[in-house]
Amino acid sequence: MTKKLKDKIKSINLFVMDVDGVLTDGRINLNELGQEIKSFDVHDGFGMVLLRRAGYKTAIISARASAAVKARAKDLLIDKIYQDAYPKIAAYEALKKTLQVSDEQVCYVGDDLPDLPVLRQAGFAVAVSNAVQEVRLAADYVTKAHGGRGAVREVVELILKTQGRWDALLTA
Repeated sequence: MTKKLKDKIKSINLFVMDVDGVLTDGRINLNELGQEIKSFDVHDGFGMVLLRRAGYKTAIISARASAAVKARAKDLLIDKIYQDAYPKIAAYEALKKTLQVSDEQVCYVGDDLPDLPVLRQAGFAVAVSNAVQEVRLAADYVTKAHGGRGAVREVVELILKTQGRWDALLTA
């Protein structure tokens, strides 16, 4: 890891992510009543728990609205959730103002074109490995794991380990 990347990661105290394609595998399943069903990775979820234990703020910015996302965010005690947020940059600016953080303090994880404006502004821009090419090119870091398959956990561990907070969480 380069010194420049380490320096970016060391400034992070707010973790923001997209949902479809990042916290999920991007598939949208509908039951016979037309209700949306999403699958969330338990390792990604526990990564969010670890961030909270370490004192980080967390947020979701999604261009779509979903009851499943609202329920998962509540379950994970996500600090702020923005749904129907398109363009996403407006929600991102509101989030920074509400939590009084600068771009340099924000890690943003995305996978698709609506994420680009936020990725270009966030201090630490992350693309999941199966993100579209434009997003991967705009990112400071591309995960090894796919969205919804451990990518969020990978980024969480990278941040916590780089900031020297990982070992303390293992003994807590």
